[in-house]
Amino acid sequence: MNDSTIRVRYAKAFFLAAHEKSMIETVKADVEKVLNICNKSIEFILLLESPVITTSKKVDLINDLFKNEINELTLNFLLLIAKNKREVFIPGICTYFLEIIRKDRNIKSAVLTTATEVDEKTVNKIADMMGKELNAKIELSREVDPEIIGGLILRIEDKQFDSSVYTKLKNIKQHLLETELK
Repeated sequence: MNDSTIRVRYAKAFFLAAHEKSMIETVKADVEKVLNICNKSIEFILLLESPVITTSKKVDLINDLFKNEINELTLNFLLLIAKNKREVFIPGICTYFLEIIRKDRNIKSAVLTTATEVDEKTVNKIADMMGKELNAKIELSREVDPEIIGGLILRIEDKQFDSSVYTKLKNIKQHLLETELK
């Protein structure tokens, strides 16, 4: 089994278990906590990846770390992963679990890049317009990149709309260079 298959199977199984018990919100919060620790603690990742630490020790450490922090269902799931010697996949499984929830709830992520900071009202208006157009809930994050000079770049999933001044100038320059060559 490859890495992707493992994380997908475990995440789907966990999603179904949480759904059956009507605990999606609780488990989602737990998974976000676990993922946050994975992202912020290199020591935790090194623990998961260490071939020197035995599986039983990893199970004990995971149990000690999370037993009072997360729901029993989530804790038992993490322990199951560790007992099956798949602990190195915990960050990927957690990430994919959250992706499954997003798909289930028809939530799409988008990134708005502008040259200067954009106010909350404008961001909400853009998110609402995109949501209506795509018939989905849009979670819009913002980035500021002064190099685009003006305009905006809007990325949603694998699509990008670029109306930045930088890109327009680059296109004009390319057009002029092509025209000179003819």
